[in-house]
Amino acid sequence: MEAEKNTGILTETHVLFSFYLNREVTLDVYLPPGILNQYDLGLLLINDGQDLLEMNFENILEVHSEIIMPLLCVGIHCGKDRKNEYGTTDILDYKGRGTKAKAYQQFILNELLPFIKNTYLIASFKEKSFCGFSLGGLSALDIVWNHPEEFSKVGLFSASLWWRTVSQDDELFDENLHRIMHIKIRKGSYHPWLKYFFETGTQDETADRNSNGIIDAIDDTTSLIDELILKGYHMERDIKYLELKEGKHDVATWGKTFPEFLRWGWGKKSK
Repeated sequence: MEAEKNTGILTETHVLFSFYLNREVTLDVYLPPGILNQYDLGLLLINDGQDLLEMNFENILEVHSEIIMPLLCVGIHCGKDRKNEYGTTDILDYKGRGTKAKAYQQFILNELLPFIKNTYLIASFKEKSFCGFSLGGLSALDIVWNHPEEFSKVGLFSASLWWRTVSQDDELFDENLHRIMHIKIRKGSYHPWLKYFFETGTQDETADRNSNGIIDAIDDTTSLIDELILKGYHMERDIKYLELKEGKHDVATWGKTFPEFLRWGWGKKSK
């Protein structure tokens, strides 16, 4: 374990061996000031945690430490087999990707959460949330949707909600029938405590498979929000959608958006 003091935010790096994934997982833990004295501590898990280094995440937390509720953040570095670990747990995509998604979910629930609690002597968190970037966002939503009893919020930054069972080039492809996460939402149950944050950028990509003048990244996100609303979630109360003009599919855009996510989810003024 390595520790670094950052003017109030303590950052520690751990390497945890996962039996489910059969590999070592690097974790960057960002501790709020006075963690040992906090009784209302929240937990935020972050897929693709290696990207937090590039966006200077310590500084983002430091700037917001006085205006958000106490929050322990864990950046989970991705593995080499990212496209299999970050898929959906019970449905493979059309290329057969996502074969390790269930194992990744088991790692999160059965290895990572107990490790955090045992390492920092935390009996329980006030709440637990999960977020991720691109395919990591899809993974975060899938795990939260599968285990709503564990989580209260999920954040998706340029999430890969196109993940599908049939290639879009196949004549049988129907986006209403073959986008995996949309199907899971449609067939799932309503859990009133769950809250959702979505970010897309107008330059996330250029593809427009249905030629409606809207890029697929935005289409896939807004149509998934529509599924959540049909399920019973309220746009103003339960969902935050942020569409960044000229936002791209990159760490710089996600870093620019992350403060908004923190204020939305944990801002003291909104509580």
